[in-house]
Amino acid sequence: MSEFDAGTSVVARPDEPGAWDTELGEGWRIGGGVNGGLLLALVGRALGEELEATDQRAAHPDPLAISAYYLTPGVPGPATVRAEVVRRGRAVSTAQASLLQPGPDGGEVERVRVLATYGDLAGLDGDASTTATPPVLPPPEQCVSAAQAPPDFLKHASLLERLDLRLDPATTGWAVGRPSGTGVIRGWLRMADGREPDPLLLLLAVDALPPVAFELGLPGWTPTLELTAHVRARPAPGWLRVVLTSRTMSGGYLEEDAEVWDSAGRLVALSRQLARATSPKQA
Repeated sequence: MSEFDAGTSVVARPDEPGAWDTELGEGWRIGGGVNGGLLLALVGRALGEELEATDQRAAHPDPLAISAYYLTPGVPGPATVRAEVVRRGRAVSTAQASLLQPGPDGGEVERVRVLATYGDLAGLDGDASTTATPPVLPPPEQCVSAAQAPPDFLKHASLLERLDLRLDPATTGWAVGRPSGTGVIRGWLRMADGREPDPLLLLLAVDALPPVAFELGLPGWTPTLELTAHVRARPAPGWLRVVLTSRTMSGGYLEEDAEVWDSAGRLVALSRQLARATSPKQA
């Protein structure tokens, strides 16, 4: 089993319909919490399992649109996803879920709440048109590997050990104290253990790069408040190209848009998230 599949695995609770037990692993931390993309993919897997468990036809196996609200930081340890099918249609199904963890008082603390539309991407592959163009990147071997990050940073970002992430040198000025201010970060992405991309892994990919706030010269981490991802196609094997952009910041909040392109040059996923950021004058 790949690290991603192990990190997003869920097990049905036999005495509670709709409940799926899981474990948030230490290997997916970024800063003090578990990466939001990994949490989204984990809940996405639970929703897919719930849809299949309640309809053996498994007619809608893939996330098409999924929106997550991050209520409290996920931390390594046991967790439960409670999933519910809201509507089952001919073309798509709608489901919702909450990711919860034990709290200090013995109760449950909700980490993430999700609403999603599922369908079958097999029927959509090849039927696509877009005016967007793939990002132009130097070859992976000419890009900056995440493994080159300072050791003090890496010890707080175990997520990067799971990824083979190569950033375009033109968008890494923030790493040496010279952010460009353009609001763009782009790079190549694949799993370090060779696991090929699929629709669930795209939910991780949209939130796997450093936050674009870094290249805007905004210090500190950038917690996600809400993230919506659209999955457009099942990706081809090989490297993914990911580009993050941000155009607007107001009152300490910024939007971050992601595009994910597969090795065949297809736009396979998009996302937008709202995040908190600290302006330089506040730091």
